[in-house]
Amino acid sequence: MFRVNRRHVTATLAERVLAGDPRAIARAISLIEDEDPASAELVRAIFGRTGRAYLVGVTGPPGAGKSTLVDRLVAEIRTQMPQGVQTPQGSHTPQRAATVGVIAVDPTSPFTGGAVLGDRLRMQAHAQDEGVFIRSMATRGHLGGLARATGDAALVLDAAGKEIIIIETVGVGQDEVDIIRTADVSIVTLVPGAGDEVQALKAGIMEIADVFVINKADREGADRLVSAVETNLALHTYADGEWRPPVVKTVATSGRGVPELAAAVAAFREHSRLAQHTRRKTRSEYRLRELVAQRFMTHLERDVLAPGELAAIVDRIAAREVDPYTAANELLGRAGLNSAR
Repeated sequence: MFRVNRRHVTATLAERVLAGDPRAIARAISLIEDEDPASAELVRAIFGRTGRAYLVGVTGPPGAGKSTLVDRLVAEIRTQMPQGVQTPQGSHTPQRAATVGVIAVDPTSPFTGGAVLGDRLRMQAHAQDEGVFIRSMATRGHLGGLARATGDAALVLDAAGKEIIIIETVGVGQDEVDIIRTADVSIVTLVPGAGDEVQALKAGIMEIADVFVINKADREGADRLVSAVETNLALHTYADGEWRPPVVKTVATSGRGVPELAAAVAAFREHSRLAQHTRRKTRSEYRLRELVAQRFMTHLERDVLAPGELAAIVDRIAAREVDPYTAANELLGRAGLNSAR
């Protein structure tokens, strides 16, 4: 009976999400973030209505001004980037401002497990704009700056009709390559005077960027940082027609350079239109692998191992009593699977 009621509640919530109800969107993301069992049923209910939004990832080191930049970028999208809507018959409705969803991935509070900054402290200028939905999520210790549930939260915003979804991550260095698996376009934000000349030399950062932003470009050293990035880009040979990441200078506090950033994103979207399917396929594969691994570990700890047994095995590995490969094979065997090695 409880399961039937839960399915009914989830179905009702899914319908409200599809209708674009802000309260339902917030509730749905909370279910996902809390890893509520109902969240899986919710995703099943809305998944067929997703895949239309364009995901913009914004990443970079702490203090790069990413939140202010996202705030300005949202304003630019809402005023300067009209979105035509295609009907099933192939015709288009008149152009209008694109609707926007923002997921800001914040560090986890050690007290509540929630996001430290929170969406109430972010981007208050858009609070009265019905075309914008902003939500903060906590990393909960997950490496890569992306909350484990960010992908599903983006699905909720997608299903709710948000046409552009901006995902802003915490800056945690090389692990930010995770963003490439979530976003259609990745914006790497750097700032002069914070050692980013060295950061820009790191292969991982160079590889994930589709657009580079030098924010706080009114500071001393901005031109030097632009040169450092351009020098590294020059080391790569670009084939004819291959996208070369532009370097855009911005001052987010005043909005300077933000129109150029929006134009760069639009240019990349047009350039990569044919390759977008491949990128989204890669994202789907990553999510599937992550889900299978997560659910297998949940099954292992809940249904196979005794309480505390996994921790004991970890202690044995740390003490060099057993190697991790042997331990993994033993766990696979106990779960009824043949070990690969």
